[in-house]
Amino acid sequence: MAAQAKRVPLPAILLANDLLDGDVVFASADAAGPLAWTRDPALALVANDDAAAEQLEGFAAAELRGNKVVDAYLVDIAIESGSPVPRHFRERFKTLGPSNRPDLGKQAGEGIASAPKG
Repeated sequence: MAAQAKRVPLPAILLANDLLDGDVVFASADAAGPLAWTRDPALALVANDDAAAEQLEGFAAAELRGNKVVDAYLVDIAIESGSPVPRHFRERFKTLGPSNRPDLGKQAGEGIASAPKG
């Protein structure tokens, strides 16, 4: 029997890279609509239970097969100021944009807050 991969702790969001432009995208959904991709991490759909995480994993698999995104995976998050924020540096870094130009990218006001100081 094959071992099942360990899922990240919940809550989690689905992060990927758009296949055409490489930008980081997040699975999202409006109240009545199907899952879609957004570049706004504040709109990421948060999986708080196993059923929601499985839905995101199924969406990721379909989008990978359809060559829409690459490197799709669940990321464990914390909710800070009402928005999902990745707990690990790598994913937090990916959501911000270029680190050499803080006046550009998502950290310039269009993305998640930078890591807390201290």
